[in-house]
Amino acid sequence: MTVMAERPTTNGTEPDSFGKLLRTLDELDVPDGYKAEIIRGNIVVSPWSKGYYHRVMRLVCRQLEPHLPAEHAIGCGPFLYVFPGDERAYGPDIHAAPEHVFETTSNHLDGEALLFVAELTSPSTRDDDLTDKVLTYGKAGVPVYLLLDMQEEQATVFSMPSAKGYESRDTKPFGEKLSIPDPIDCVLDTSGFESP
Repeated sequence: MTVMAERPTTNGTEPDSFGKLLRTLDELDVPDGYKAEIIRGNIVVSPWSKGYYHRVMRLVCRQLEPHLPAEHAIGCGPFLYVFPGDERAYGPDIHAAPEHVFETTSNHLDGEALLFVAELTSPSTRDDDLTDKVLTYGKAGVPVYLLLDMQEEQATVFSMPSAKGYESRDTKPFGEKLSIPDPIDCVLDTSGFESP
């Protein structure tokens, strides 16, 4: 087994570098307990989430699922969403998209089809979740990005996507209720999101 570093291992600067990075990512033997994404032209390998994150992801999915538009699905499975224009490929912790997005044999799903995405920060991914992903998800037109800052124990919902990321954001500490805007339009209770 090859052990990968948490920070960049492959840099894409040559023509069609994103395509080459995707092919490299597909062939990468990622050690158990790690996931790989393409961030800022680099393949980044980071550790899986802590155990209690699973509880938080399930709580989010259970609360949002009844409010999704018809023919949409939410989950926390390991899927890679690709943003070719920004040369990014993310494996969000929670994602909602039209069900037809999953009707493919490819492991590269359309990032612009996402309706909702949520990331739970970890010390190794927090900076990218707070900066790079806010910009990329917003530019791609993802209507709602929920950032669960597990270190600060607060939830931020980003909405109104734009070329600069998002025009609107609302932050609440864990334990409070947070409005999730259209197209989901519900209230998320963040009770139980705290670490054990």
